[in-house]
Amino acid sequence: MDYRVGWAKQEIDIEPCGYAMHGFGQPGHRATAVRNPLFARSFVITDEAQDESGSLLYCCLDLGYITHAMRQGVVAGLREQLGEDLDESRLVLTCTHTHSGPGGCAHEGLYNLVTPGFVPAHLEAVVEAALSSLLAALQSRQPTLIEYRQKPVPDPVPVAWNRSLKAYNRNPDVAPKTPDKTHLALDRTMHLISFHRAGKVEALLSLFGVHATCLGSQLSSHDGDNKGYAALHAESSLKALGAENPVAIFAQGTAGDVSPHYHGPGDRKRRRKLRGEAEYAYARQNGQQQSEHAFAMLDETGQPVTGELDGVLTYADMSDQTVAAEFAGGRQDARTSSPCHGVGFFLGTPIDGPGMPAPLGFAARQLARSERRKKLKPEAAQHSEYRKLYDSQGPKDILLNAGRKTVLGYTLGQIPLPDLADPLVAELKRQAKLGALTQSPMVPTVLPLQILRLGNLRLVCAPGEFTTVAGRRLVSTVAKSLSLNDGETCLINTYCNDYMGYVTTYEEYQEQAYEGGHTVYGQWTLGAFQTCFVSLAEALKAPRALRRYDTHTMPVTVPDSELALRSGLPPRS
Repeated sequence: MDYRVGWAKQEIDIEPCGYAMHGFGQPGHRATAVRNPLFARSFVITDEAQDESGSLLYCCLDLGYITHAMRQGVVAGLREQLGEDLDESRLVLTCTHTHSGPGGCAHEGLYNLVTPGFVPAHLEAVVEAALSSLLAALQSRQPTLIEYRQKPVPDPVPVAWNRSLKAYNRNPDVAPKTPDKTHLALDRTMHLISFHRAGKVEALLSLFGVHATCLGSQLSSHDGDNKGYAALHAESSLKALGAENPVAIFAQGTAGDVSPHYHGPGDRKRRRKLRGEAEYAYARQNGQQQSEHAFAMLDETGQPVTGELDGVLTYADMSDQTVAAEFAGGRQDARTSSPCHGVGFFLGTPIDGPGMPAPLGFAARQLARSERRKKLKPEAAQHSEYRKLYDSQGPKDILLNAGRKTVLGYTLGQIPLPDLADPLVAELKRQAKLGALTQSPMVPTVLPLQILRLGNLRLVCAPGEFTTVAGRRLVSTVAKSLSLNDGETCLINTYCNDYMGYVTTYEEYQEQAYEGGHTVYGQWTLGAFQTCFVSLAEALKAPRALRRYDTHTMPVTVPDSELALRSGLPPRS
């Protein structure tokens, strides 16, 4: 099979002028400088035997998240240039998940609060960079050989640790690890797709799951963090080996419970020693280790990538899914619910990103449980609806009901907390009282699910953050549904096409650590993804003319009037 492949990168031109960055949810984490530029990096792959509409388009951005607004803008721009030649099901937007990138790029309400609000200039710059890199990649296509390799990062390499060990150890399909072995409680396998011309490697794509949180919330510069440093190191190395225009993408796999910081005895003391320049040096070191492992893999024989290109894309309302019994422990009535955030979400993670103080978290849990008891009384209003909600949300102590737009039972504009106590609560109340959130969703609920075929590879493109075991179970489910042959491989790429939070396993969810508290559609969320991806896999297996799957469901349009009320807000001083 002959492929033509092009690649390009384009800097994301955003002036850091004091807006809070996306990732840690801290109003004081404001950008006032650029340490290392943020880029959009793209590949376009065309099968010589297919027409132009069969091309795969892949763009990875140095950002914390992908939003539906970004994808809408990129699709609109590509349609202007390509017309009907664009098959949206073959376009992937993903990100490195750096926490040192701009916020304010979503139309939904919650994840923009910290910025504060929606920043149109940020979204426009992101869309422009993605479009420029994709179109440049399209124009630069040449005959290219593609190879695939996979190999674990050696255990002694200090690149990743599981940050939620108690939750991980709840899974019956893992060998429990002790606190001094957290570096083994994750998927250490790097997957590498390399692009070759004239016997030389010219570009590459790595998939390896680890959070881009080497840099903490006390810093004030845009920076690509470990994934950005890995890309820069790899591109420099490729150029030294003779590549003319090298592009290296270090994208994410199952990073949900994986930290770049040591987790184990003495971890907090060790983290406190990393401050300022030491954090940048650490991010560079972590990225270089990822890059060096990729280059070590290139020394071994790769598997040729051959075969047709294909893709399927659907949107599913993950807040209202019936979960197949095989993915719900045999239960016939398992369902997801409208999105809710637990106290565990607001407590954050102790090493990567601490949240509210523990005493406040304790009080919040008591109030959340009191609210649950009140709502589940038989005489309570809407008792049956709340019974369904709590059955879906399981043990989560719900602090924010994002679907109903309440906090501990109070409407957003009436939260009984003084504005001076928390700037985010103050901003939430302000926007609610303005009417800026009346019809707008707080978080996405209708989500994009996608599977790409690149010859003998299948790529599950999933939104949000999957934990190690959740991602492994999803890949296993999809691979089984696709009935893959020997020599065919199924991979997962997370943070694709939109962002809504986390996906944990049912067992991990019961721990209600940060990841479970941020699994917003309840304890059956992974089962819902498995159920929906099975249907999508069946569609991909069928001849194109016979495919029957939902191509009409789409996210709701956020009212322009409400978006305007939370746009163009001045950065906090």
